[in-house]
Amino acid sequence: MLVVKLGGSAGIDPGPTLDDLAALTKAGPVVFIHGANAVMDEMSRKLGREPRLVLSKSGQVSRFTDHETMDLMLAVYAGMVNKRLVEGLQARGVNAVGLSALDGGIARGPRKDTLRAIEDGKPKVLRGDYAGGIEKIDTRLIHLLLDNGYLPVLTPPALSYAGEAVNVDGDKLSLRLSIALEADTLVILSNTPGLLRDLNDPGSLITEIDVSDPASVAAAMDAAGGRMKKKVQAGCDAVAAGIGRVVFANARVEQPVQRALAGEGTVLLARTPIGAQQS
Repeated sequence: MLVVKLGGSAGIDPGPTLDDLAALTKAGPVVFIHGANAVMDEMSRKLGREPRLVLSKSGQVSRFTDHETMDLMLAVYAGMVNKRLVEGLQARGVNAVGLSALDGGIARGPRKDTLRAIEDGKPKVLRGDYAGGIEKIDTRLIHLLLDNGYLPVLTPPALSYAGEAVNVDGDKLSLRLSIALEADTLVILSNTPGLLRDLNDPGSLITEIDVSDPASVAAAMDAAGGRMKKKVQAGCDAVAAGIGRVVFANARVEQPVQRALAGEGTVLLARTPIGAQQS
């Protein structure tokens, strides 16, 4: 099984990814996950609301999602962007079905109501956040769709244990879902070609991370910065949990998924079974 995650940053045309999905779905089951950050910011500003991005104590930038922002997220992520992608796949002959991760309780976890952040240089405690973690994945609805010839198109938000829609990280959603589906490959497409030693030098691409080699993982973690560090760690954890490989690759090229499957980008895999080096 193949899982593909398309990031929602500005400047990404989904067309080439949809073209690839239309071709690849003929060869086997595919699950498609997407973000919508750039469109979310654009729509928020059109409504006269500047996106509220806050810095956590760990240095991570996240969106503060109050109730009104969650309403907009449902409209943008699960509505406009999701359905435009479904439309694009249907136009390519793919019988796609659009879902959010709260539908059918696909992804569940605790709501994190309180966010400790640094805003305007000062530490603050922000309450009323609708952010959440992912602790449980239910794949029954996904398998039902796949078994009947549909391509699931999935996006945040997820579902809290109290039955609330909660904002979750799209990369983490794709990784957790890939593990639960026992995927062979997870391709994560973004506006960068993969993990770079130098963000300003595409030639500094790290082409492989051998998750079974602690030195390879350490070198990758040293090179990663900001959100990429968490993404690399999560990718390593996914391979250790049984995913065949995780590929971080460029969405802004022709045939982005097929290129990633051919090895372009940063490939995370285990050259030897995890733990074998210790036996």
